[in-house]
Amino acid sequence: MTTIGFFALAVFGLGALSIATDTDIIAIPGVGQAPGIVGMVIAVAVFAGILWLAVRIKHPRFRSVWTISITTALVHLLAVGLVAAIATGEFVTAMAVMGGLITGGASLVILVVAAVASWAGVALRRTKAKHPQWPWEREDPNGS
Repeated sequence: MTTIGFFALAVFGLGALSIATDTDIIAIPGVGQAPGIVGMVIAVAVFAGILWLAVRIKHPRFRSVWTISITTALVHLLAVGLVAAIATGEFVTAMAVMGGLITGGASLVILVVAAVASWAGVALRRTKAKHPQWPWEREDPNGS
């Protein structure tokens, strides 16, 4: 649930950033959409993997939120840069794309969204939240 929340909040946050600044998230011409798509897919996979490791323990710690959010943001940045380098064949263009993500605020959006979503995941695990049930699905307290 928190992985889907991370993805949804990231898409919303990046879209809101793009509208607020009136610029594209990747504003370098000729790069295309592949770096953004692959970067987000890899970021979601890394987020889910590290969060899964963090909440596997019986009583997960909230300090794992720092690791999850920083790693997710860095992996997103590196994945976008790598795909941009492959797509354009130019190292300088890839560095410009990565610099634009940092200075334009997109990396900060990913970092904050990953922190919020991972905090929610750890909190859900610590409270031992269960799926909702209809009244007729619950055990009868009278034993009948």
